[in-house]
Amino acid sequence: MRPSELNLDLNVDLVLFIKSALMGIVEGLTEFLPISSTGHLILAGSLMDFARHVGDDKAKVFDIAIQTGAILAVILVYMQRLKDTVSGLTTKPEARRFTLNVIVAFLPAVVFGLAFGKVIKAHLFTPVVVATTFILGGLVILWAEKLAQRTQRYRVESVDDMTVMDALKVGLMQCLALIPGTSRSGATIIGAMFLGLSRQAATEFSFFLAIPTLIGAGVYSLYKAREYLSMADLPLFGVGLVFSFLSAWVCVRWLIRYVSSHNFIPFAWYRLAFGALILATWYTGTINWAE
Repeated sequence: MRPSELNLDLNVDLVLFIKSALMGIVEGLTEFLPISSTGHLILAGSLMDFARHVGDDKAKVFDIAIQTGAILAVILVYMQRLKDTVSGLTTKPEARRFTLNVIVAFLPAVVFGLAFGKVIKAHLFTPVVVATTFILGGLVILWAEKLAQRTQRYRVESVDDMTVMDALKVGLMQCLALIPGTSRSGATIIGAMFLGLSRQAATEFSFFLAIPTLIGAGVYSLYKAREYLSMADLPLFGVGLVFSFLSAWVCVRWLIRYVSSHNFIPFAWYRLAFGALILATWYTGTINWAE
């Protein structure tokens, strides 16, 4: 190999790793906010032409796999709560109820994901669909916050007060996030608020529900796409995962403080503005969103 060819390969690899790091940052910063991490990853990947470098199938697996980094941040932040829950399974009824609620809420995503996931990936993973669901999601958040302003007292103030039926309903809400741009966090948090959970309880339960959901999705996606992957992909995936973890750790700690005294209205306006921007640039041809 000539020196010029070697330099070109190194430059290409460096650019690809930078793109992987940026995708990880986007994932970590958006996974737990009601603004859709999948939607942002699709849009960011389109702008950076990420799929052209790694292949369409591998890019989709990458988007799901780096969610594991984000969920590791939640596990770290809530490590003591998780330890107390595991140690109390045999002695504390509240620990068993909490665990059962997470399992019950997780199951609908498994059923609907297996039933419709392939069709959704084939037809709905486009920037235009993402932009449209961004706008619709923003309107729903404004509606939920308007109702919340009228509520003096929530039916469920803490995740420990949730019933199994509450958990099942939140789990069904999570299934809406199969549509890209909807937001898993948005569907669970805002859906839980509609069901009578306080903003803090809804956000916290969304964190806990993300643990089995994202880990399960990541493992299943890697298994299904094993023929597309090799050990040579490990560094690229590792970079995305590490940056996803770091940015998610910052985001989760910030969001916990934020919801104690703020509402989600700013995120609604962000969704409306960003969705309108994507539709406008797509319609006018200002940006080729590489659908």
